[in-house]
Amino acid sequence: MKIRPFAVEQWMNDYEETCRYNLAETCVRSLTTGELLQMSGRRGEILAELDATPLTYGPIPGSPRLRSLVAGLYDSQGPDNVLITHGAIGANALVHATLVEPADHIVAVVPTYQQHYSIPESYGARVTQLPLREANGWLPDLDELDRLVTADTKLIAVNNPNNPTGALIGEAGLARIAKIAERVGAWVLCDEVYRGVDQDGDGFTASIADLYERGISTGSMSKPYSLAGLRLGWIVGPTRLLAEVATHRDYTTISVGRVDDLLACVALENKDAILARSHQITRTNLAILDEWITGRDDITYVKPASGTTALLRYSAPIGSYEFCTRLLQQTGVMFTPGAAFDIEHTVRIGFADDTETLRTGLELIGQFLDHLAQD
Repeated sequence: MKIRPFAVEQWMNDYEETCRYNLAETCVRSLTTGELLQMSGRRGEILAELDATPLTYGPIPGSPRLRSLVAGLYDSQGPDNVLITHGAIGANALVHATLVEPADHIVAVVPTYQQHYSIPESYGARVTQLPLREANGWLPDLDELDRLVTADTKLIAVNNPNNPTGALIGEAGLARIAKIAERVGAWVLCDEVYRGVDQDGDGFTASIADLYERGISTGSMSKPYSLAGLRLGWIVGPTRLLAEVATHRDYTTISVGRVDDLLACVALENKDAILARSHQITRTNLAILDEWITGRDDITYVKPASGTTALLRYSAPIGSYEFCTRLLQQTGVMFTPGAAFDIEHTVRIGFADDTETLRTGLELIGQFLDHLAQD
């Protein structure tokens, strides 16, 4: 199997451990184990649970406790509609491996996480890309989607909230996508890994799994829940699909770690406190970013409605890899090149790490841009 290099992950692997100011980070500022235990108010009890946890294989689909907690994040799902995976990246890969066959027709929005078009292409599928446009607020043109979906379309892949733009498809838009898919009997895979940090309300928008009988939601503990180190995600969808996914899963991952499963349970049992922290960080930091962009005439963007990232368009006449490399070398600030998403003259910023890193990073970027303008 030949597959295109994963541009975003290769960039992150090269630089995220050595940069001084990581504004490429996409997770809400990570919790330590101690912070998680403190937020639970049950430190002693949880440590006792850890003491008693046998380090054997856990339940293959995930513990009943965890699957019930994940199901509770949705309006109409039960534990049998949940399969625990190694992160959302593992969840997405398993869905594509289960559904996509050579010559199948797939429609995927772009920009998005590269899994959703490169994996189907590697399986020999015919992938039609639906470009998200800045002029449309980075939201999909659903009339165009309707035209692209044909009688042989097997799967529609979307990402909501969107990475890298932070655009958010509301419930009405998702319902329209479901109606388009239903017309031809297609599945809809919605990568919802950023779900829970909308800028308004309780932070949650509707899930495709609750709106469509062939809707599949993937998510994880990484982004809104600040626990990427657990490497724990999930697939939510019809039980008949999960049975097929489990067949593929048996060949790759068996169970997730028992300790990871337990700590994910602790987090979801205290999700209100964790999400309140995440909302405070994402809403405070986006306001800081927005004020900074408003004060400049060489950077523009569509303000995100959700998520932890934004796509910034810059006016400097250099490519985004050169822009990000020079920025990193001269200031220690790390962005992600927009070319990694096939959108040149843009950069992705992650704005959900600690506030002081964001403020310092933006000040240094401003100085960098001022110097570029003088070159």
